[in-house]
Amino acid sequence: MKNEKAVVVFSGGQDSTTCLFWAIKNFKEVATVTFDYGQRHSAEIECARKIAEELGVSFKVLDMTLINQLSANALTRDDIEVTDEEGQLPSTFVPGRNHLFLSFAAVYADAIGSRHLITGVSQTDFSGYPDCRDTFIRSLNVTLNLAMDKQFIIHTPLMWLDKSEVWELSDTLDAFEFVQEKTLTCYNGIPSTGCGDCPACQLRNEGLARYQTKKSAGTIV
Repeated sequence: MKNEKAVVVFSGGQDSTTCLFWAIKNFKEVATVTFDYGQRHSAEIECARKIAEELGVSFKVLDMTLINQLSANALTRDDIEVTDEEGQLPSTFVPGRNHLFLSFAAVYADAIGSRHLITGVSQTDFSGYPDCRDTFIRSLNVTLNLAMDKQFIIHTPLMWLDKSEVWELSDTLDAFEFVQEKTLTCYNGIPSTGCGDCPACQLRNEGLARYQTKKSAGTIV
């Protein structure tokens, strides 16, 4: 892989930034693609742009605001409350988002001569989103190859990691402080540790606390 080019589906959050560092380590050339899908805050896109510039990788934004014409959810509508009730999909679920993003990322990858796609989805800490599951990614990989007559490979470095293990991976990649200070995961658009109250912040910060506890106890293998 070291002699090839990869495209990272990039949001500027903890997961995709960790994947970006992973890609830089494993590929000769890395490009990022970010999607404007009418997020609550443009800060996410600007954060992604700054990270890409600082790390010296290309950055492209694709307009996917058409999603807002088809569904309503808490990530794109200020008037919908962020909720995560047991037995139901979180109100932040955007139907078809990863399907569309990876499909368009594949078209972009093909245009720039890449066959490797990298996404930060995880089935371990995934809030119940069906399009973060391993079965979906493997199925879509086959579909993209058939649809475009290519041999794409979708890489999911975080698929079987919980949030504490994602922090551990960033530390292994010498990116821990960068990810901690410069990424934006918060649903309310606050960088670093975020608002502390939304589900994304809680998941991120609880994982960080677990990792720091393990590290201080010397139990990291």
